[in-house]
Amino acid sequence: MSLWRNKEIKRFAVAVSVLSTVLAIIGFSSSGDAGILVLITAFLLCGAFFAFTAYRYKQIRKLSDYLRRICSGEHFLDIRDNVEGELSILKNEIYKVTLMLSEYNKKLQQEKLRLSEHMADISHQLKTPITSMMVMVDLLGNEDLPPEKRREFTARISSQLKRIEWLVSSLLKMARLDAGVVKMKRERVKVRTLIENALKPLLIPMEVKGITCTVTGQDETLTCDLQWTTEAIINILKNCIEHSPENGKIEIAAQDNPLYFEIRISDNGPGISKEDLPHIFTRFYRGKNASPDSVGIGLAMAKSIIKEQNGDITVESREGRGTTFFIRLYKAVV
Repeated sequence: MSLWRNKEIKRFAVAVSVLSTVLAIIGFSSSGDAGILVLITAFLLCGAFFAFTAYRYKQIRKLSDYLRRICSGEHFLDIRDNVEGELSILKNEIYKVTLMLSEYNKKLQQEKLRLSEHMADISHQLKTPITSMMVMVDLLGNEDLPPEKRREFTARISSQLKRIEWLVSSLLKMARLDAGVVKMKRERVKVRTLIENALKPLLIPMEVKGITCTVTGQDETLTCDLQWTTEAIINILKNCIEHSPENGKIEIAAQDNPLYFEIRISDNGPGISKEDLPHIFTRFYRGKNASPDSVGIGLAMAKSIIKEQNGDITVESREGRGTTFFIRLYKAVV
């Protein structure tokens, strides 16, 4: 009988037998009826105890069977019951854990699918510049190639290598953000410092296109991670520069209020079409006005960085009337 494989049952049986024997001896030493009464009482109590114990162990065996089935993949088994008692509480708790594991498993599968899609996107983005470089390397192997062509191909290879370096660096940053290993600092930062840091690497492209930039509210102070927020603003400014016309204009305005700190970045470019507007923060999305060199990760990374700091980025745009990005860093958890 499976009940007897439990050590505590065997020990209890031995203890009850010894105790019943002692009590029966004492009872028979008094009178025969007393001894028989002791034996009957001990027998009935032991029988009732073993009957209830067998029932409890049967319920525990059912729970074990449920757990085995859940481990084999049946995550939707409903073992709840509404009867009062510790056993029912245990069943309900097991059911909750099962649901939690099921949700975790779903998320894991979604993460695997997303990782697979990202790998496919990355492979696609790297394939074009690598193929281009291989062709140019073959051409450079021609000893009769004119010197000016040789210089041109070398410059193109250098440009493609820089693009690959930027792409890999950006993807690594996004992977760190997705994995949640980036710990954002909360430091008091002057808007002037933040904007100057963001504009420094973009001054030459702005000068080449003759773009002017005006900044207002730069004496304000906000709480953020200076390095990562600078990265987010650089990516938004790059987008604005890319879509601004020759001699265009970019405006940056900072404003503080009791709910959030807002940085507004506007350009006077051609604007974003209604079809592209809902997708511009989607990773690897390229709108119809995207430049040939665009890979569609700058704005996605900016959004991830700001969201990681309890903030959000929204955009307003009308075709022919420019685009405005709103960066909001909330002062309380929303």
